[in-house]
Amino acid sequence: MQLNVTDNTFKRIHELIELENDLNTVLRISVNGGGCSGFIYQYDLISSSDILDDDFIVEKNGIKIVVDPMSQEFIKDSTIDFVEELGSSYFEIKNPKATAKCGCGNSFAI
Repeated sequence: MQLNVTDNTFKRIHELIELENDLNTVLRISVNGGGCSGFIYQYDLISSSDILDDDFIVEKNGIKIVVDPMSQEFIKDSTIDFVEELGSSYFEIKNPKATAKCGCGNSFAI
């Protein structure tokens, strides 16, 4: 599976790990049914001991992002970015498979 992750994303995950004060923390990204467009991205900080054998892992400088097998097909070939704008900051997934997305960008259709 191909998943592109920006340096800004890894930087933000590193900041979140520092806030958790647990170097064994990783970011899990999953896709669930729901949201206003049919599917919704979910972001969870989990312990590295909760990584499953069939999870896809992207790692840089010890920072890990994991994706469960069911979600891999939905987000492969996507780019994950952390966006900082005036008054807001958020993870954004630029998904070439998405045919529509909601205004907040967290919900999408295929």
